Amino acid sequence: MKSTESQQISVHASVPGNLTTLACASVVIPALNEAKHIGEVVAYALADPATAEVIVVDDSSIDDTARLAREAGARVVTSSMLGKGVSMNDGATAANFECIVYLDGDLANLRPGIVSQLSKPLHENTADFVKARFGRSGGRVTELTAKPMLKVFFPELAHLAQPLGGIIAAKRSLVLALNLEDGYGVDVALLIDAYLAGATIGEVDIGLLEHDSQPLEDLALMANEVSRAIYIRAKQAGRLHVEQVIAMYENQRQVAASIDFIQSLRRGRRKLLLLDMDGTVTTLRYALELARYTGNEAVLSELLDSTDDAVTRSERIAESFRFIHKQQFEAVARKLEIRPGVIRFVNQARRAGFFVGVISDSYFIAADIVRRRIFADFAIAHILTFENDVCSGQLSINPAFWCDQDSPEAGFDKVNVVRCFRNDTNPPRIEQIWAVGDNLNDLEMLLAADKGFVIDSKSDELLREPRIEPIADFDSLLRQLDTVGS
Repeated sequence: MKSTESQQISVHASVPGNLTTLACASVVIPALNEAKHIGEVVAYALADPATAEVIVVDDSSIDDTARLAREAGARVVTSSMLGKGVSMNDGATAANFECIVYLDGDLANLRPGIVSQLSKPLHENTADFVKARFGRSGGRVTELTAKPMLKVFFPELAHLAQPLGGIIAAKRSLVLALNLEDGYGVDVALLIDAYLAGATIGEVDIGLLEHDSQPLEDLALMANEVSRAIYIRAKQAGRLHVEQVIAMYENQRQVAASIDFIQSLRRGRRKLLLLDMDGTVTTLRYALELARYTGNEAVLSELLDSTDDAVTRSERIAESFRFIHKQQFEAVARKLEIRPGVIRFVNQARRAGFFVGVISDSYFIAADIVRRRIFADFAIAHILTFENDVCSGQLSINPAFWCDQDSPEAGFDKVNVVRCFRNDTNPPRIEQIWAVGDNLNDLEMLLAADKGFVIDSKSDELLREPRIEPIADFDSLLRQLDTVGS
């Protein structure tokens, strides 16, 4: 790969009849609930003479994606963590060939030879990274967000027709040298990062393309993720000097923790499963582990023993983490031990039709990582603010933990999250709620659920409640799922 100073952007217009016939490519297909098309996509890839192997990276799908991919001839690996970027990296790690072609799992009616077309510039060493150009016009986020921003901040890439497209070819060594994004910004971020790393960028016309469109409710989040990815890289490249953009991203991050946004993700599911994080999903408390990691253990112990009310104590604990970098918060969340059986239980619960969430009176930055580690649908927790990726010490209590102040039941408690979902008027209404906890602060939430369970109880009061069922482990809950209709 060349340095960016001498780098040229090479555009390779493909000729369908002039294809490489050498089996040189590892085709990687990140997939989440793609049973509708995955078999066809795998068979399509295997039929291409350039394909040496097909790897489907399954994001813990709850349909038959993995089985159908295997039956079609793919090697299936399970992603190490929820998120397309992680799946792409896992696929590159598993690949046996230097040339990697990424395909989406929802493609249909592809013309023959696309793997060969995309592989050819890499095989001939005329490009390190190749984007697919296809006949369908760009979507709304591409046209209204990605292209205008690239034109301003990275004009060298502005000519690319589909900067957000997931059909690409790249050298394995290049992919593994980059840090891939987790969300919707992964494709444009990978493009920019490859360019900034000195890769020669190519583009290949693959004709018309059909795939399932993103649901309308996803477009706003997608636009936010794409703009954040471009802004951050523009700043890192010295092409941006507007600190307000970082504050804008912080506001966007907080939207993902809001109850209104989370309820929009339910999409027809009538059953809800709430999993307490500390001591339930994880075996240890996040705040304690963060304090140990950052040398604040003595300070935190004193705060935990204070007689302050819950809100004041939470705010004082947050203040104790002031000046800690965001990467340290994330590192601890990624290392927390997950209780055995949780991932298997969450997967089966989602298969049974549950909308599954991690709920915590800790911090959203940690809870969201934990929920992705167990392949849950959402996380609800409080928001720590960061300025230039450094904790400000300011805490915003998630409004879902507060009930209507006009209600006699008003207060600060996880039970109010249950009430928020019961009061959600978006059809269909929630018909059944399960909740699992371990400590006294979970008591009201467990009682408000249709079925409440306690694991590794830290309070005898939970064990004395006849409506709360003690469980030895998450495997014991799997048997109860068998009685729930999807």
